[in-house]
Amino acid sequence: MSTPSTTPQGTCYRFTVESADQAAALIRDRLGPKAHVLSVRTVEAKGFKRLWASPRLEVVARVESDEAPAECQATGADTSVEQFPSATGAGFPSLQSLLKRAGVSDIAIGRLQGDGAWPVLVDLPLHRALVEVGSVLKRQSSAQTHGAPLNRAAFLSTAGSGRTTALCKWLGIEVFRNQRMGQVYAVEFDQPNPVGSLPMFCEALGVPFCRFSPSPRPAPVRDFVYFDMPRFSLGDSEDNALIRAFMNREKIGQRVLVLNVAYDHATLRAAYAAGRTLGATHLVFSHMDEAQQWGRAWDFLCDGALEPLFLSTGTALSGECTQDVWDAVVRKTLAAAGSGDAGDESQGARPVPGERAHQGSLPA
Repeated sequence: MSTPSTTPQGTCYRFTVESADQAAALIRDRLGPKAHVLSVRTVEAKGFKRLWASPRLEVVARVESDEAPAECQATGADTSVEQFPSATGAGFPSLQSLLKRAGVSDIAIGRLQGDGAWPVLVDLPLHRALVEVGSVLKRQSSAQTHGAPLNRAAFLSTAGSGRTTALCKWLGIEVFRNQRMGQVYAVEFDQPNPVGSLPMFCEALGVPFCRFSPSPRPAPVRDFVYFDMPRFSLGDSEDNALIRAFMNREKIGQRVLVLNVAYDHATLRAAYAAGRTLGATHLVFSHMDEAQQWGRAWDFLCDGALEPLFLSTGTALSGECTQDVWDAVVRKTLAAAGSGDAGDESQGARPVPGERAHQGSLPA
């Protein structure tokens, strides 16, 4: 494939070669001294050819020059240089569009754009920009994670959010990983608070469980007292006032909000707002395995008001959860943003993502 007669500054080229040495020679001889490599990834042969054909290298390089390179037909079978727009060109997907495709809302993207690193991110190759977005988010998260243990905490949620299951998972972490013990209370007012398998699970762990008594013994320094609260309402209800008054009266300063990420975005926002009104201090994401886009969790992580506690990816009473919430959500979201073609294949407008992709220089 031949290049046009003129090559604008920042024009990118993609080509597939047999080896790194061949790629380096092609860049040096055909694209000129002002070309540099943006990314390299291994491309496996398709179909039955995979049985005998060796993997090839797909290389993306950019020419930082107003001069047109020489004829870009590489030596070697079936190897040619393909021109396509640079990352800032009209035909190339933007970083913002990739994040939106992964489920990140305009609100979360707006907060990200307010970071001083954003102008630098948009000028990077897209696959590299996605990695750096993760670094920015983790840096922002460090200010939210205090690491103080829960001692006297209430677990809050709307109906169907998996609050009691989340409490069971956390109890497993406390007993087996943190080597802590304590007490669990189920709280109810005029309506029963179904606790499912919580009493049986507490018995298996050796953690005392009972319905709320008026004056539970305060937790020792090393131990905990947890309260499984009745579900709260998304409307202006007296139930929420009762829950708030109870927690204030019993001096429950730590309040864990459980959000079902599989719910629609409007319901999630309403539940988050109601939890904030009830004084939530920590955040748990449940049903992550049912959410098609993990990017929807960014709204609440980037808000920075609540400390992430853990996320749950299953309905089992123990396990299937991770405490490194930011890392898990960022990796899953950016993997979705970088998967597949991000632009029109006919225009060659696609980044070079994937586990085996990396940025670096080829040997000269």
